[in-house]
Amino acid sequence: MEELLWASRVRAFRKLKGYTQESLADKMGISVSILGQVERGSRIADEKFLDKVVEALGITKEELQSG
Repeated sequence: MEELLWASRVRAFRKLKGYTQESLADKMGISVSILGQVERGSRIADEKFLDKVVEALGITKEELQSG
């Protein structure tokens, strides 16, 4: 179930910051496929992914985790 929490939080912050999946994936240096899988909850976001997403979005892990 944790992957679904990350999925909704990553997607919500991406949209809030005005990024498309393509633009955020590019900024993170990952494929759109990986980002899409995390956002759908079919891939677990590891620590490295979370570090990249918070840096790219200019948020903290605490912001991403709080729901």
